[in-house]
Amino acid sequence: MTEMTMRRAHIGDHGTIVECVRTWWGDSRTPEQARELSLLLPRLFLQFFSGTSLVLEDTGRIRAFLVGFYAADNDDEAYIHFVGVDPELRGRGVGRELYTAFLRRAAEAGRREVRAITSPGNTGSVAFHRAMGFTVEPGDREVDGLSVHSDYDGPGQHRVCFLRRIADSPSPQRA
Repeated sequence: MTEMTMRRAHIGDHGTIVECVRTWWGDSRTPEQARELSLLLPRLFLQFFSGTSLVLEDTGRIRAFLVGFYAADNDDEAYIHFVGVDPELRGRGVGRELYTAFLRRAAEAGRREVRAITSPGNTGSVAFHRAMGFTVEPGDREVDGLSVHSDYDGPGQHRVCFLRRIADSPSPQRA
């Protein structure tokens, strides 16, 4: 594997990132489901939050990305919206590298906590967030023993909500 370079995202990355989502999730979803997943990344995220979003690339090719932003309504919070890692690189610490960089930058910007969400059935994401030091925020129901927030993203779209305090927080544990 060649050495990867981390950089802030650019609005011009949008089309490539959308195509990455459609391709990288194609092994676990139908083409229609992968397309629907890519709709979670409209251009506005890179238009308005490219400075807080990250890309890992090698030889000019995007291999992983993190779309995140700092809350506009308060100075304490940041949010990780979407992360993607090329299937060839999964399990090699690439997601951890992106999260660690985002957490560090958010702390440097004075943010004290970072939030993220995932679907209750995404057990890999739940395990990853916990390994990164995120805690599950209490919801209003349980799904398979996991606290969730009902209808968080609309009717039937329950989500697990995570919180990671970053002010004076310990380093994440290895998964």
